[in-house]
Amino acid sequence: MTETLTINTQPTTASRLGQLDPANIEFGKLFSDHMFAVDYVNGEWQEPQIVPYGDMAVSPANSALHYGQAIFEGMKAYRTAQGGVALFRPLDNLHRLNASAERMCMPTLPEELFMQGLTQLIRLDAGWVPAADGTALYIRPFMFATDGLLGVRPSDSYRFMIITCPVGAFYNKPLRVRFEEKYVRSAEGGAGYAKNAGNYGAAMYPTKLAQQQGYNQLIWTDASEHRYVEESGTMNALFVIDGRVVTPALSSSILDGITRRSVLQLAHDWGMPVEERKVSVHEIVQALEAGTLQEAFGVGTAATIAPIAVIGNEGRDYTLPEVDDSAFSRRASAALTAIRTGQAADAHAWMVQV
Repeated sequence: MTETLTINTQPTTASRLGQLDPANIEFGKLFSDHMFAVDYVNGEWQEPQIVPYGDMAVSPANSALHYGQAIFEGMKAYRTAQGGVALFRPLDNLHRLNASAERMCMPTLPEELFMQGLTQLIRLDAGWVPAADGTALYIRPFMFATDGLLGVRPSDSYRFMIITCPVGAFYNKPLRVRFEEKYVRSAEGGAGYAKNAGNYGAAMYPTKLAQQQGYNQLIWTDASEHRYVEESGTMNALFVIDGRVVTPALSSSILDGITRRSVLQLAHDWGMPVEERKVSVHEIVQALEAGTLQEAFGVGTAATIAPIAVIGNEGRDYTLPEVDDSAFSRRASAALTAIRTGQAADAHAWMVQV
C-alpha cells in the first residue's frame, strides 16, 4: 500500500444507527451513515471524500440514465470473533470492477484509491457491521457516467461511490428454479461478464414471469440454443454429480463470481474433482432422473451459498434430495463463514483486516 490518501471526511451529525434492529435486518433497506465519493474529471480522479449518506443531484441529461454507462460490485465486511472487522477478497472485487469499467468504456480505479476509500469508510461506520450469525455489512461500490449531454458516446466524466448496508440472509429457504427456454440474459461476445446495470434490468421481466409460476429464480441458458447452463439469477450455478463439483466454464456471457472462485478452491483443497466446462440442460435433467445429481446450489456475494430444492424444465418439476451437514454445499458454507469471521485459518489470505 502506498502512502495514506487524504480523504476529506464529513462525519454525520445525526447517526441513524439507532434505527437498526439486529434481529430484523431486511436486505438493502437501511443504509449506513456515510458514503464514499470521488469524481473523474479532465482525465483524472479528483479529491475523494466521505460524506453523510444522502441524495445527490444529477443532470436530467445524465448520460448514465440515457445510455447505461453504470457498473457496480457487491462485497461484504464481517464482524470477526475477535471483535474486529474484516473484508473478504476486496482486491478481487476491484479487479472485476476494473474489467467491467474497461468493457463499458469507463476509467479504471487505482488500487490505493479504492482500498483506502473502502477501509476508511468501513472504519467510520464500523458500528454498522452486525455480529449475529448469518449477518454482514454489504458493500456496494459503483460507478456511473456524469456528463449532462445527449449523445451516444462514452462520457468524459464519472463518479465512483461506495455505500453500505447491514444485511442478513438473502434467501431464507432452499430455492425453486427453472431453466429459461425463451429469454436471454447475455450472449457470447456481449457484456454478461461485466457487472453493468443493464444486465440486471434486462433480466427482470423473465424473472418476474418465473416468479409468477412459483419459482424464486431462473437458471439462464445460452443465447443461441438454450441448451447449456449459464447462471442462476444473481448467482453462479454449481452442481454435485456423482461426487464431482460441476459448473459452467467462464465465458464472456458468465460473471466471474468471487464466491464461485472461493467454493471451487475449497473443493480443490478437499480433494474433490472439479469440472469447469459446458454443462447441458440435458445432462442435469438426466442426472436428476438417474438420481446422480446430489446437490445443486447458487453462489454469490448476496446469497453466499443458496441450496436449490426444485429444478423445473419444460413444464416438469424435479425435486432434489435433501442434504445434511455432510453435503459439500453445507461444508463449504460453514468453512467460508469460519474463515470470514476469524474462527478458522485463512490459508489463502482472503481476508483483509480493516
